[in-house]
Amino acid sequence: MEPLFLFYQAQITFFTAKREALKKAIHRLGTVRLLLFVAAIATIWFCRDYDRMILIGILFVFAVPFGIFMVYHTKLSDRKDFADANLQMDTNELKGLDYDFSAFDGAAEAADSHHSFVLDLDIFGDQSLFQSINRTVTRQGRACLIDWFTKPLDTKQQILDRQQAVKELAEKEHFRRCFFVNGKIGEDHDDKTERLHALTTSRTYFARSVIRKIWIWIVPLLWTGVTAGFFAGVVPFGFLWVMLAFAFLIANIDLPRIHPFLQSVEKIEKVLLTYSRLVEMIELEQFNSILLQQYQNMVITKGKRVSGIIRHLSKIIGALDQRFSLAGILLNLLYMRDIRHVMQLEQWVETYAKEFDQWFRAIACMDAMCSLGCFAFNHPDYTYPEISGNYFEMKGKAMGHPLVHRDLCVRNDLWIEKNPYFLVITGANMAGKSTYLRTAGVNFLLACLGLPVCAESLTVYPAHLVTSLRTADSLTANESYFFAELKRLKMIIDRLNEGEKLFVILDEILKGTNSDDKQKGSLALMKQLIAKNTCGIIATHDILLGSLAQDFPGEIKNYRFEAAISGDNLTFSYRLLEGIAQNMNACFLMEKMGITL
Repeated sequence: MEPLFLFYQAQITFFTAKREALKKAIHRLGTVRLLLFVAAIATIWFCRDYDRMILIGILFVFAVPFGIFMVYHTKLSDRKDFADANLQMDTNELKGLDYDFSAFDGAAEAADSHHSFVLDLDIFGDQSLFQSINRTVTRQGRACLIDWFTKPLDTKQQILDRQQAVKELAEKEHFRRCFFVNGKIGEDHDDKTERLHALTTSRTYFARSVIRKIWIWIVPLLWTGVTAGFFAGVVPFGFLWVMLAFAFLIANIDLPRIHPFLQSVEKIEKVLLTYSRLVEMIELEQFNSILLQQYQNMVITKGKRVSGIIRHLSKIIGALDQRFSLAGILLNLLYMRDIRHVMQLEQWVETYAKEFDQWFRAIACMDAMCSLGCFAFNHPDYTYPEISGNYFEMKGKAMGHPLVHRDLCVRNDLWIEKNPYFLVITGANMAGKSTYLRTAGVNFLLACLGLPVCAESLTVYPAHLVTSLRTADSLTANESYFFAELKRLKMIIDRLNEGEKLFVILDEILKGTNSDDKQKGSLALMKQLIAKNTCGIIATHDILLGSLAQDFPGEIKNYRFEAAISGDNLTFSYRLLEGIAQNMNACFLMEKMGITL
């Protein structure tokens, strides 16, 4: 990992220096512009008695370089924003390497307790797997990545294609960086997705109106004739006011229809400009993997570059945003500017609306893929799993949890290579059972996402993952803890009855009932799961479950996590061992906390 730390530190040093240099250049340029302004005022003051044309010439001499410096100032500001975004990115990534993911969005709202595994495995929220991976810069990309996490791939070829794309993007550090930075600079803090969708599904009106097509030419022609007649002395001055009133009436007669339409697209010019830049990056990059080429093909339309098409839409909407400026009001009276631009917008919608969703899907998928590529880049010590076509295989060597600090993480193996088959894990409190279950589940998910896993090696079959580790009662649904757990177990049985191939991870079956019921129910459930040819891992404090290995020697294997008690000291190795646990520590811990037994 050391080269990776050094890489981000070098990037931070580089962009810090670049930002400071740009800040100084912007400050100098601002000083020069101020001096030019002062010099222009002073020169005009001293030459105030000269001919008016000379004063105009002096003003022009100062205005030209002032305008050039303004344009250059804008470019420098853009470059500084780019450096700032890069610097922030590298700083956050360096923190992420040290397991501080607070700068990234964890999508806490996606932690659905009814989902098959997301709540149990801490997939969403603070310090979650999603937060450690998510680098999306568009709302669509974030939604796409959430969807991938909640619906992982379940076929071998899909995962292999995703792996190929992730490997390619992991190597394209410059592409990922530019995609992230461009998206971050133009990040949409308000959700305009619905407005964009409404735009592309709106019905055209002005573009189909023959009368309005005539108006936009009649009004400027009348102005031309009236103005020419006025200067020729044929048309009286008062008629100009009549013409102005007529133009005002025609320009605003459709205002009740135009205004809501213009409000629907207001303030989305910059968002579209950002999307056009992201699409342009996709268009220009050379991709080798099948999946990335598919995304690239999604932004090719009728032989035209989609980035230019979206940029054109951005310009139309930008012009509409200026309709209340002085120039916008005057031009609207002179040549029906608002209706012209609305017509252009409607014509754009008629031409491209059907493909708009496809373009946004391409942006979203590439955005999500860049997050996966960044994860792979940031974990060069992880390995890509082998994907099996046989149900069920999960063979992992030295698996660790990706959210446990690398210096503290204790790695263990996992070995399932047939069905039905269950690992029964017994052990004391805090010995490592739950962490082991989550380690297995999280690495399984990473494998099905097409990502490298925290293991020396891993082979998995992409079954559907179902867990029951953190069942909770519900006051609003009037459900007890026990009933909620039963519903979870019934869901597993129902899905097995429907023919689904599952990978089941359970922690303490039937925790919400008494010991006798728990033992009977747990034994019955285990026998039913085996009868339905499923596979998984079960952790329990109940060592009686370990006796099932005697009845099913080919389908159940016992493993344990032990606690060592020496005097007043309790220690854990967190190492997975074969057999049934011998040491329990509940009474020891109660005594240590002063609870009288």
